[in-house]
Amino acid sequence: MNITATHPWIEGQWRPGQGKPIQVSSPSTEHLVATVTTPAPTDIEDACAVAKAAHDDRRWRGLPVLERQRILMRVGALLREQDAWWAELIATEMGMPVMAARFIEVPYAAAAFEFYAGAIPHIHGETVPVDIPSAPPAFMAMTLLEPRGAVGLITPWNFPLMLPSWKLAAALAAGCTAVLKPAPESPLTALALGPLLQEAGVPDGVVNILPGGDSVGAAIVAHPALRKISLTGETATGQEVMRLAAAGLKRVNLELGGKSPLILFDDVDLEEAVSQTLFGSFFNAGQVCQATTRVLVQDTIHDTFVEQLIRRAAALRVGSALDPAVDIGPIVHPQRLRWLSQMVQDAITAGARLATGGQPLPGPGYYFAPTVLTHVTPDMAIAQQELFGPVTTVLSFHDEDEAVALANRTPYGLAGAVFSRDIGRAFRVAQGLEAGTVWINTVQVLSPTAPFGGVKQSGLGKELGWDGLLEYLDRKTVIVDINRVPMTYF
Repeated sequence: MNITATHPWIEGQWRPGQGKPIQVSSPSTEHLVATVTTPAPTDIEDACAVAKAAHDDRRWRGLPVLERQRILMRVGALLREQDAWWAELIATEMGMPVMAARFIEVPYAAAAFEFYAGAIPHIHGETVPVDIPSAPPAFMAMTLLEPRGAVGLITPWNFPLMLPSWKLAAALAAGCTAVLKPAPESPLTALALGPLLQEAGVPDGVVNILPGGDSVGAAIVAHPALRKISLTGETATGQEVMRLAAAGLKRVNLELGGKSPLILFDDVDLEEAVSQTLFGSFFNAGQVCQATTRVLVQDTIHDTFVEQLIRRAAALRVGSALDPAVDIGPIVHPQRLRWLSQMVQDAITAGARLATGGQPLPGPGYYFAPTVLTHVTPDMAIAQQELFGPVTTVLSFHDEDEAVALANRTPYGLAGAVFSRDIGRAFRVAQGLEAGTVWINTVQVLSPTAPFGGVKQSGLGKELGWDGLLEYLDRKTVIVDINRVPMTYF
């Protein structure tokens, strides 16, 4: 495919960056896809200044409400019209299977713009009662919801279209301007959003896109022109963002790591439970922050479930992301293969049993076999650390209380799932899980209409839903004296 999005996008045009170039290779083939220039400090300064100027001169927030709504709806429509092209780009640079990219990631990105377009006319304050002791009661108070200003958005490589779209859609709906930094492993998709936003009618300078690594991200977080930072990434990165943002008392919201449990009680349909486990563990090669890779199975069905899981996991098709028949594509880069192999070996040394997979597959390309580990104990590193690979672990529990205790026995709290035909039990478990999202009898279901975000070390704040929009708005109180005679004190 013809790839032209290879430079920083600043004020509506490509600007060749003066930083160290990024070599973007296909994880399916290891072939070079593109060389992307990255911004020097002066480029970062310009992008942040442009975003602030675009906020100050009201070129976006000053547009009529219905005009901004129309533009965001057009963004969604353009993504849907070009879904095959976007899916091929995502599959090429990141390795998500092309069918998953076309029928999951692209529609989710489009839906975010459409949902937040619909929210724009409903961004308003309210009137509130006023009580001032020892004063006449003739005052009126109201609140206003106003955009926070120019914001910094930092996104990871695993969903190179959906995650930038979630953040951009909410920020733009709120009336903010933005500097977006996609991950260096998959910058091409986010960069290609620049011309699409321009075509839809977003004014130049409102969205600026800077590819690059940690140093670019740190400069964005620390820049005084930006009033808020939104990060999706690792927990350690979130801690560093909080540290850098603290100097300017910037608002932050952080969607960070996870180690999500999937709890299966003995009244489930086993075939359906296996299918949901495979999706929760292996979708996008397990490179999903809310992947349910800690499978907690009631002891009465443990052996039967494991037998079926092993058989079906071993039958999953692994191969090039551009092959529409593939179930699992590649890992994003070769370092992850070594990391996954070491984690699996360490687990085996600690007493886990390798049921299937456990090793890289022959290249070219960075492939890891779908892996199931049994006899895993809660304190093993593989049951505690986020892996971002097609590796799932099976643990056993006896009763409801033990299931909840095991599920909560990690520092993370992003998501979790519980499967049971006893809806009362399912709700009790859902209430007991320390997680920002809980699925009952399903898994990996997200919606632009529903907030998403974790607790504990999985983050702060929310993406999506009305809560996600409020992350980009400040509430101002306005109080008006409407007394016939002004109140005086001195």
